[in-house]
Amino acid sequence: MSTTSIVVLVICLGVAGVLYSAYVSVIQKKNKVREAFSSINVQLKKRYDLIPNILTIANKFMEHERGLMEDLTKLRTEVLSIPDNFENIERKLDLDNQIRNKMQQLLVSVENYPQLKSDNTMVTAMQTYNEVEEHIAAARRFFNSAVNDLNNAVEIFPTSLFAKGLGISGQEYFNVDEAETKPVNAADFFNK
Repeated sequence: MSTTSIVVLVICLGVAGVLYSAYVSVIQKKNKVREAFSSINVQLKKRYDLIPNILTIANKFMEHERGLMEDLTKLRTEVLSIPDNFENIERKLDLDNQIRNKMQQLLVSVENYPQLKSDNTMVTAMQTYNEVEEHIAAARRFFNSAVNDLNNAVEIFPTSLFAKGLGISGQEYFNVDEAETKPVNAADFFNK
């Protein structure tokens, strides 16, 4: 084997190694987004499992909030009936936003019931709910980070070639709906 043949072989192996590395990178990033979505699903499931407990406790005290509790129950039932796959992300996140808004309304309503606010079971349930919300927020940050990595791979050469060839496209970031970004007026809560 001549020196030229060895050099050509080394160059070919080097190019093949770079191409394989780019291919592996795209696949890993795609899978990281799916893993991150799964982490959000796990945390949302914790929230959905906690909601019936909160509603059961609140039901003892909050006769005037029946409509709100029924809405939460319907939304929870609907979101749990949707399969946990990446293709249903838009619908699940939309329903989750509705659930989060209804839970915020319920938590504000709890303030109007001093006996409920002081109930140990309710206090524990609310603390657990707040912890779950923190975990959901962390899972969303992880998801957005994974989406950022995937979107970079899809847009930057040479990994973009593999992404396009494999039919892998960029993903949308998890965004907070517009109502949640507006400033809170505390007076709104005291006038209810």
